[in-house]
Amino acid sequence: MNITSIAPLLEKLATTSDVYWVLQDPVYEDLLSENRKMITNEKIDAYNEAAVSILNSSTRTSKSNVKMFSVSKLIAQETIMESLDGLHLPESSRETSAMILMNVNCNKVVKPVDGSCCQPRPPLTLIQKLAACFFTLSIIGYFIFYVIHRNAHRKNKPCTDLESGEEKKNIINTPVSSSEILLQSFCKLGLIMAYFYMCDRANLFMKENKFYTHSSFFIPIIYILVLGVFYNENTKETKVLNREQTDEWKGWMQLVILIYHISGASTFLPVYMHIRVLVAAYLFQTGYGHFSYFWIKGDFGIHRVCQVLFRLNFLVVVLCIVMDRPYQFYYFVPLVTVWFMVIYVTLALWPQITQKKANGNVFWYLGLLLKLGLLLLCIWFLAHSQGAFEKIFSLWPLSKCFELEGSVYEWWFRWRLDRYVVFHGVLFAFIYLALQRRQILSEGKGEPLFSNKISTFLLFVSVVSFLTYSIWASSCKNKADCNELHPSVSVVQIVAFILIRNIPGYARSIYSSFFAWFGKISLELFICQYHIWLAADTRGILVLIPGNPTLNIIVSTFIFVCVAHEISQITTDLAQVVIPKDNPSLFRRLACTLAFFGGVLILSTIQDKSRL
Repeated sequence: MNITSIAPLLEKLATTSDVYWVLQDPVYEDLLSENRKMITNEKIDAYNEAAVSILNSSTRTSKSNVKMFSVSKLIAQETIMESLDGLHLPESSRETSAMILMNVNCNKVVKPVDGSCCQPRPPLTLIQKLAACFFTLSIIGYFIFYVIHRNAHRKNKPCTDLESGEEKKNIINTPVSSSEILLQSFCKLGLIMAYFYMCDRANLFMKENKFYTHSSFFIPIIYILVLGVFYNENTKETKVLNREQTDEWKGWMQLVILIYHISGASTFLPVYMHIRVLVAAYLFQTGYGHFSYFWIKGDFGIHRVCQVLFRLNFLVVVLCIVMDRPYQFYYFVPLVTVWFMVIYVTLALWPQITQKKANGNVFWYLGLLLKLGLLLLCIWFLAHSQGAFEKIFSLWPLSKCFELEGSVYEWWFRWRLDRYVVFHGVLFAFIYLALQRRQILSEGKGEPLFSNKISTFLLFVSVVSFLTYSIWASSCKNKADCNELHPSVSVVQIVAFILIRNIPGYARSIYSSFFAWFGKISLELFICQYHIWLAADTRGILVLIPGNPTLNIIVSTFIFVCVAHEISQITTDLAQVVIPKDNPSLFRRLACTLAFFGGVLILSTIQDKSRL
């Protein structure tokens, strides 16, 4: 073949379509027959270099429009030793080359959810550009503020005491201003969001697929279990589900869920069913925690509502803007947000019944149970009426929050899967607090929760429940059938765990500080994993260090955990500034917030129409 004569034709064709030149594959010289010994890798390399040089010299820019398909050569270098004659490659290498070639041409058109290779970076939306400008200005503003602040401190140098000749420090306690907290927080958040974007939108880093093996899931589980048991401390109080214990519970569950996601264990049904119980346990804690607060404190003020909503949604709202993702994409946050509002509305509506108001009066207790009964009836109705559910959440602007790819089915599925467990958490909290008020429970240090006979019986029943569920989950063959039973049976496992963890007095008196630390940032860990630990919107694994999976997972995990911790601190700092305690200021900021979200919704609606 005369490459010089066809090069201009290839260049002309390459201006209107994609043209690939496949480099000659290497050979395995030791296996070549005698009549093929003249074929050497040195000559093949020289041929490839000559071909590339001729193609490049055929253009004025000395850069050919013909694309070099060099990946086939790299594949051949890895598989040529499997060749039978040293010349012809094994079938597997040809299949891999063909698959890559199809990915190059098809992925940018089809845009598959499980393939990020060769897809162009999505264009920035107007909302993303505005967010980038805001964070850039925040970073610049903070550095200007820092330079001015540092120069002011330099002027305040230590002075010398004329009598003793010793330096005296000017001790000035300068309180940190709200402006400084805002600038610093948004500066850090801007840098973190830039990292998010680079990891999962800019195509700077590779992604790899998940491949499930039992060892990839169970070995890390055993490892973190050993670490969790090793780091244990005494609790500050020995009440059932005390703060340290709930943080511990959230922590180990979150770590197990992270391992479940990165190992691709969702393909193994028994593991999937056990993880479903962990997700249900999070929602159970949502019902338990919020009901306990409102029942004991009786605080139904707008300040409390804003605090909780800000804590739950701040990171997700920022990610929706920066990563151009719908709110429902981060499904767990909409779940806990909606359930918080359901609990709040149920208890805040007339008559507002609290522990102080009830004060042992059976009629008030019956009134509360009536409220909870009506709530349960509403849940049952929506769970069995998909049409009514979809009509409610398809109304604008709710549809902008709960639709995914133009449908609210995913939201209905997620909500329905754990529809009763929040109610179970509320009911458990009500029963526990009633027993505690009547002093039926023994919550002293080292004391069993009930009498010895009752404690032994309940522990036995709890262990049997655990084993029974595990046997059932392991024998389950159909995911849809298992999911149908899950809302009814998950509470048994959760309550069994609570009893095992709290009936023995010594168990209530200790907790794992290792798990509790992760529990305090569990929400941030769950959300951040979408883009900076996993990748391709959780469908793959982020590769920061190619060719070394172990080192890659260590480095990416370290960065991921540090980022989650920093975001948790940023959220806490901003909440103190953004949500004032005095109502007039709070209402003004709420009005500004509503105006902001109104603008975002309008821009988002315009963008969606322009994409059609």
